[in-house]
Order: sequence, then structure tokens, then C-alpha cells
Amino acid sequence: MKNLFQTWKQDLPAGLVVFLVAVPLCLGIALASGANPFSGLIAGIMGGLVVGSISGSSIGVSGPAAGLVTIVAPAILDLGSFSVFLSAVVIAGFLQIIFGIVKAGYLSYYFPNVVVKGMLVAIGLQIIFKQWPHALGYDKDYEGDESFLQADGENTFSELYHSLGYITPAALIICALSIILLVLWDKKFIQRTFLKFVPGPLVVVLIGIIATVSLQGSGWAIEAQHRVDLGIAGKPIKEFFTLPDFSQLANMKVYIIAFTIAVVASLESLLSVDASDKLDPKKRITPVNRELIAQGIGNVLSGSIGGLPVTQVVVRTSANVNSGGINKLSAIAHGTFIALSVLLIPGIFGYIPYASLAAILIQVGFKLAKPAIFKTVYKQGWLQFIPFIVTIGCILFTNLLVGVLCGLVCSFLVILYHNFKLSHYMDVDGKNYTIRLTEHMTFLNKASLLKTLTNIPNNAKVTIDQRDVKQLAHDIVDSIEDFKIRAKDKNIEIEILTPIETI
Repeated sequence: MKNLFQTWKQDLPAGLVVFLVAVPLCLGIALASGANPFSGLIAGIMGGLVVGSISGSSIGVSGPAAGLVTIVAPAILDLGSFSVFLSAVVIAGFLQIIFGIVKAGYLSYYFPNVVVKGMLVAIGLQIIFKQWPHALGYDKDYEGDESFLQADGENTFSELYHSLGYITPAALIICALSIILLVLWDKKFIQRTFLKFVPGPLVVVLIGIIATVSLQGSGWAIEAQHRVDLGIAGKPIKEFFTLPDFSQLANMKVYIIAFTIAVVASLESLLSVDASDKLDPKKRITPVNRELIAQGIGNVLSGSIGGLPVTQVVVRTSANVNSGGINKLSAIAHGTFIALSVLLIPGIFGYIPYASLAAILIQVGFKLAKPAIFKTVYKQGWLQFIPFIVTIGCILFTNLLVGVLCGLVCSFLVILYHNFKLSHYMDVDGKNYTIRLTEHMTFLNKASLLKTLTNIPNNAKVTIDQRDVKQLAHDIVDSIEDFKIRAKDKNIEIEILTPIETI
């Protein structure tokens, strides 16, 4: 506990910024899922207080994830009621705990770094594209949407054009000024003063509130649909808690949905953990199996009181890092702030324009998708750059999990191609052909070696140098033995250097 508060001066302001970002995302994801808006806030609170306390991640922030919307929304309809769906969430949480116990978290170690980098950049671009309409005052799509095809009938890119016909001048001005302020806030002339202790995003939100109040009754008024709405004004909080209905435990659909949520939520969390470790300035390593257990406990408790499923989320984690968060106190603090705001100041949120929050998120997106990242990966060569670009493109045009899967497949194909091209080297001196095999000769190298051996002309002398080989598959041995037989008909003389034991 002592270590938890060692960096409170950095963590509490960071937690405040994450809280400001998280609330509209929690509400938007809940509405898109067809659930009570308060269920998203419950998930945000549990993600902060419960998962944040148990997780071994120093900077990771958890809450409801937009990636689960396509599972949650049809699941609620399929099961017939939200309370039955909550029973599936609770079961999913127990499954995640089991995943952690059997050490399924080690799966994350097989995500290539270049795919994770592509995922971070794609999320950054996605944030910028998705927040553009909100910056203009067009708020038809829900906050936190990550899918290419949107519920309002548009897609990520068509919405950009469509929103130009519905510009709200006050929202546009507020967002533009807020972005300028956030950029200036990071400059030395601000950071050298006492203002460095005040989070820039908090100033942006306060300006948005003041603008909303000041413009009321004028032609520039920011209407309610362009402001955050917790959906709880004037109602007792206890009305928004829903208990799970376990009467349908004999229904196999409950278990299918629970397993689906557990697997998808675990994958999203593991991907986010890998990403957050790369965002961490101190490069600390999160214990992945402990993370699955923490997420599982969070989902058990969230589902037990009416909350949506929880995962670790890159957007909130990135906001945490950008705001100076150092240790898990910032994640716990953001959950605490959500709970306190719901209890004490729910009406204040009704004065916060989405345009102010769009400015904060656009800054987060830009820091994730800096042009310098493209340049750095490009310099690493095409074997890195191709999976990187494929991951970005597929995430932007589908969703997070599909995009990452495409990146993984692309990485695998690039490795196959690389092995195919570099399985051996050949030197030619007149009729003398020297073929040097590389260290690892597997079945993947069979095709390229066969092509080389087949093209050797009659009456040649061939030396097959195996001295560098550490792994020689039987497929390669058989190919060489077959070549020896064919070589007799072509009058080819063969010499094998340093044969090794096959595997």
C-alpha cells in the first residue's frame, strides 16, 4: 500500500484525465450494446477499483470495451433479457479466472511486436477519424465506436464527409481552441510554471462547461444532444442496479455466450496488456495470467450488480500514460472518480460538450499514430513494414480482433516467404555449383531447395555445404537423396560437406 501512494502526485491527476475520457466511452458503449447507460458506468467503476487493484499492470486501465458490442448487443436480444445476460457475464468471469490459473495468458507472448505496433497506430487513427464528427458537433455515432460499419448507417470514412453537412459552430470552435490549448499545455513555457500541476484536459473540460453555461439562451447554444448525459438525473441510483437471473442456467445459449465473452474479452485484454507494456516509459512487464484472473474477478463482480463485461482498454491506458500516470493508483483513482461523480455531481456532466472530449481524444490518437512511427518501422525493412501496414488497414476497415488476426496471418506468410527465399545460398564458378544451407532447414525450405537443384545443368559438379546447419529436416534429406538419383542421369557429380544428424 505504501508503494501505491509513492507517485500520487502524478497518478491522481492522470486518473482524473482518464476519468474524463472514460465516462462518455462507458455511456456510449452501453447504449450501443442496447443496455442501460448505467451498466457501462458500473463496468468502468469495476474496471478501475477491482481490476486496477488486483492486476499486476502498472499503467493499464480497464472498463467496458467497444470490441464486445457486437457480441453483447445480439446476446441480450437472444437471451431475452438483460438479467439473463448478466448471468453469462458472471460465468464468463469464472472462465477467465480458470484461463489465468491454467496459464493461458502466455498466448500473448506470441503476438509479434510489429503487429502490436500496428494495432496501436490503427487505434490512434481510429480515434482521430471517429472523433472528427464529434469535433464538428455531429454526434449521431456513439462515443467509443471502433467498428468500420456504424450503427447510424455510415462507415468510419463516409461519416467524415457526412458530418460536414451538420456542423455546429460552437462545438467546432470549442474543439479547435481546446486542441490548441492542449498542444500549448505541453510546451516548456507552461510546464515551467505552477500550471504544470494542472492537467490540460481538465482545463479543456472546464472551458467546455463555462462555454455551455455562457451560451445558453443564445443562437450559439450547445444543445443537450451535443453534451454528455449520464441518464440518471432525478432518479435514485438503486434503480439502475440489476441482479443476474440464474434461472436460465439450463439454457445452453447462456454458456455459449459466456464462453464467447470470456475468450474475446481475454484476447482483447492480452492484446491491450502487450500494447500497454510498450507504452509504459519504464517498460515494465505485466504478469499476463494474473491479468486474466483480475479481469475475471472484475467480470464476476460487474455482472453481479448489472455491469457490462470488462477488458483492459488501449484508449484509456494511452490517456493514462500521456497524462503522466506511473503506477496503478491512476487506474484505481479513475474508478473512484466515476463512482463519486455518479453519487455527488451527476448533473455537472450534462454541461460537458462532446466537442471538448473529442479534443482530448484526438490528442491521444495523434500520440498513438505519430508519423515518426511509420518512418521507424519502414526503416526496419519490408519484412516488418508489410505486417505493420496490413494490421493498420484491416483494423480500420473491420475491427480490432479481425485486424490483429490479419496482421498475425500476414506475419506468418512473411516468415514463410523469408524462409523460402533465404533457405540456402548458391555460388557458381563455371561448372562448379556450391550450395550452402542455412542454420534451420525445415519442410518450409523444401520448395526453394528443390527449385535450385532442378535447375542445375548436366555435367556439373555440385557441393552441398551443410556445415552451418543446426536443424535438418527429413524432408530436406529426402530431397537431397532423390537429387542424387536424378543426378546420375545428368552426369552431375555431388559432394556433401559435413553431414549432420537429422531431426
